[in-house]
Amino acid sequence: MIGSIDEIRAQFPALDRVHGGHRVAYFDGPGGTQVPRSVVAAMTEYLYQHNANTHWEYPSSAETDAMIAAARSAVADFVGAAADEIAFGANMTTLTFHAARGLGRAWSAGDEIVITELDHHANIAPWQALARERGVTLRCVRLRTGDGTLDLDELRGSLGSRTRLLAIGAASNALGTVSDVAAAAHAAHEAGALVFVDAVHYAPHVLADVRALGADLLACSAYKFYGPHVGALYVRRDLAGMIDLPKLDPAPDEAPARFETGTLNHEGIAGAAAAVDFLASLAGGSDRRSRLRSAFEILHTRGAALFERLWRELEQVAGVTLYGRAPGQGRTPTLAFTMRGVPSSAAARALAREGIFVSHGDFYAKTVIERLGVGPEGLIRAGCACYTTEEEVERLISGVKRIARVS
Repeated sequence: MIGSIDEIRAQFPALDRVHGGHRVAYFDGPGGTQVPRSVVAAMTEYLYQHNANTHWEYPSSAETDAMIAAARSAVADFVGAAADEIAFGANMTTLTFHAARGLGRAWSAGDEIVITELDHHANIAPWQALARERGVTLRCVRLRTGDGTLDLDELRGSLGSRTRLLAIGAASNALGTVSDVAAAAHAAHEAGALVFVDAVHYAPHVLADVRALGADLLACSAYKFYGPHVGALYVRRDLAGMIDLPKLDPAPDEAPARFETGTLNHEGIAGAAAAVDFLASLAGGSDRRSRLRSAFEILHTRGAALFERLWRELEQVAGVTLYGRAPGQGRTPTLAFTMRGVPSSAAARALAREGIFVSHGDFYAKTVIERLGVGPEGLIRAGCACYTTEEEVERLISGVKRIARVS
């Protein structure tokens, strides 16, 4: 079991990087976390010892089959599903376009899809494409700009007898808002609709449970939870065979392989499983799911404390505007802010000179940026990860204060 922050940080070689004479503090986790040694080792070991294509009668091919099966089990434990409900792909965006195309083949003009303004465009554009291709109608639930949340009453009012699907993000990658997906899903199911959940930003911070969330499909990406650039898609078992997916004739018809096009990124899949096991290694328990549950409880407590410190200090800085919910109000430890008179790109460059890496822009949550009215430069975003320390948070606070004084 890896418990202390020092023990966790020792697993990440990237944390030894020095930039401009400063040890780098990575606050860019919402765009992609750093990777522990165990993940890289799993990918290397696969490539060096087992690299092969699947389903052939020689050892490395059989070993590849076994690795993929084990990885499905690991990701299933991660989201509270069964192994045969987990498919892999290039990333969440690609998987969502693929699933949307398959679902849309059963829909026609007059059918409706409900989307939200709070979502990453990977959970908007695939459904917009169906509106163009199939003539379905899109209904959009507005973002409440005051606190960065969705109005559940408005969402319920958007559902009707022709609603075929609700596409909703479990957590906003731009603002950190955690939405009440379970309540939204219940309303959608009452209307006879399916529920597609984008859990990319949610999964690194809240242990997903597809049953409790009410998700019929749920997508996430391993590179947001300490793994490589691989996406995973949960599809409810009894739904998987009903989706008319575009596929090659010789490709498998059975789930979950029928959701996977071409030869997969085998080494990435090995790394995704290792990322789940890394998280499970942070706490004790009788099985992987229970270890994950304990680890997420520990990480939530740490992350919430770091985020509260960051929020409380920066809300006092003249010229700094914070967006989204305050600490303790259903959110991830991801802070979005702007600085008066300082473009977000300029703020990010200035912080980088001090070894503080933050992201900036619209983060592909373009509608959020438009509704907030912050301009084309978008937001500055800083996220706390499992390796973030109090000292790094203090450095970020000091850096923002220095930039604010100069401006």
